[in-house]
Amino acid sequence: MSQRSERFFPHWLRVFVRTRETGMGLVAVGIGALSGCLVAAIRDLSQRLHEDLFGLAPQAYLSLAQSIPWWRLVTVLLCGGLFLALFSAVAKQRFQDRLFDAIEANALFGGRLSMSGSLFITAQTLISNAFGASVGLEAAYTQICAACASFFGRGLAARRADMRLLVGCGTAAAIAAAFDAPVAGAFYAFEVVLGTYSVSYLVPVMASAIVASSVADFVSNDNEHVIVDHLQSVSGLQFAHVVAIGVLCAAFSILIMLAVAQAERGLKFSKLPVFLRPLLGGLCVAGLAILSPIALGSGHGALKLTLVTAAPLAILVSALVIKALASAISLGSGFRGGLFFASLLLGSLVGRIYAQGLEALTGVHFDATMAAIAGMAALGTGVIGAPVAMSVLALEVTGDFSMTIAAFVASAISALIVRDLFGYSFATWRFHLRGESLRGPHDVGWVKDMTLARLMSKDIRTALKDTPLANLRKAFPIGSAKLIVIVDESGRYCGGLPVVDLHSIDNETADASLKNILQMQDVCLPANSNVRDALRLFERSEMDTLVVIDSVENRFPIGILTEAHALRRYGEELERLNRDVLKA
Repeated sequence: MSQRSERFFPHWLRVFVRTRETGMGLVAVGIGALSGCLVAAIRDLSQRLHEDLFGLAPQAYLSLAQSIPWWRLVTVLLCGGLFLALFSAVAKQRFQDRLFDAIEANALFGGRLSMSGSLFITAQTLISNAFGASVGLEAAYTQICAACASFFGRGLAARRADMRLLVGCGTAAAIAAAFDAPVAGAFYAFEVVLGTYSVSYLVPVMASAIVASSVADFVSNDNEHVIVDHLQSVSGLQFAHVVAIGVLCAAFSILIMLAVAQAERGLKFSKLPVFLRPLLGGLCVAGLAILSPIALGSGHGALKLTLVTAAPLAILVSALVIKALASAISLGSGFRGGLFFASLLLGSLVGRIYAQGLEALTGVHFDATMAAIAGMAALGTGVIGAPVAMSVLALEVTGDFSMTIAAFVASAISALIVRDLFGYSFATWRFHLRGESLRGPHDVGWVKDMTLARLMSKDIRTALKDTPLANLRKAFPIGSAKLIVIVDESGRYCGGLPVVDLHSIDNETADASLKNILQMQDVCLPANSNVRDALRLFERSEMDTLVVIDSVENRFPIGILTEAHALRRYGEELERLNRDVLKA
């Protein structure tokens, strides 16, 4: 599809949105309204499928169901694994190059998301969750809402920075509608999808989040938020317990992320066919669900119960282990979904286990509900990488400012430890496993776009490697060229020689062969390398000119790049990006 055919909105509207912040705000409101409807529809459809497949009562939570027969658990989860495997086998090849989420789209592709690929990911997530796998629907929510925002951005011919902002509005709306927490949704977008806070971004993102939350509440039968009352205030030495919870949750968040990767790696090493892995995963999750229904779904009901109800310590520990295993197995075996809500549930369990275990072992009392909320924020931060969003979520759940301070302390401790020891959130860890070097949502796609093929000069001078130096001096007097590119008889790159160095050779060696003084044999890069690759090679080789070849296999020289030009273009692009971020 051509760029011009994507601009389906009228010209006057495109101009209004591109030139006026009011226009961007109105588009964000529209994205929020649509996102609220989409989130409510997906949530209600998933609930209806839970009720039909597992025989639940209307509006009953899957993670709290105690009367599901074992044969039904096994049958539904096996059928879910089979259905997902068949669906993925039929459709995945068609969408292979379009399967990336909002974080990846904003970091690498300037906010451009494929609608068809996003619908495929949303369908995979809905199937996985509906059939009981331990995955969250928030991945489907953010995927489809961000894709719709990107679709609108293309229709409006939005600039790269505005396109990224619209994708941020879509994800903010999705999280706000999912948790009835508009401020947390907005900060999730800032921290996880946009990677920066900006005054110019605040109004559109907040507007989208608030509208989405209101619309979802209006059209949906239920929402996933929890209200907790009657909390004790945190003060003095009690913050030591909050710090301890932050440390424990940081360790557990690293453990759960490694467990997901290990489950996936173990199934790959087992040589089990790809289409059988969801079936095996479904069977394992069914076995865990027979022990406790907390293994099923994302755990909405279990989280609500954990935050407001005490339970024996042994039951809490077993629930923590079962849910962690179910989440790791589900994601590792090929079920699609998020770890957001599961991390909140696991964090609340860690916090409550800490409080009740502390009292049982030492007699020291620390409010278990407060510990659960601090753990929820801390482990959510460790997995998602959004400390402010998690702290604000605690405020919107409890309405208690003192609890928000405790949640922020726990989240900050967790974020510090995870970034220092592990370096990734769950989303960026998954990118790392796929070979991407992303550590955040900051826009690095422009670097990949700045390839050497775009930056190089095609004006190159070549000479054969067997040319006598005396002949070469006559052919290339000083000032005729900066660098002579040396090739063999087939035209393949062999090295380079600066013209200045050629004429600085004493007369005794002037009759020697060129190959005896050849330089830069390894100082070259293929044309598809980016400007950062070039800058690293300049620094490592201590050369100021780089030869660009067509490919590593052929090694035909096609251009040259100077360090000064690469630095200037890199600096210009950085300055442009800073203007986009700092504009007010």
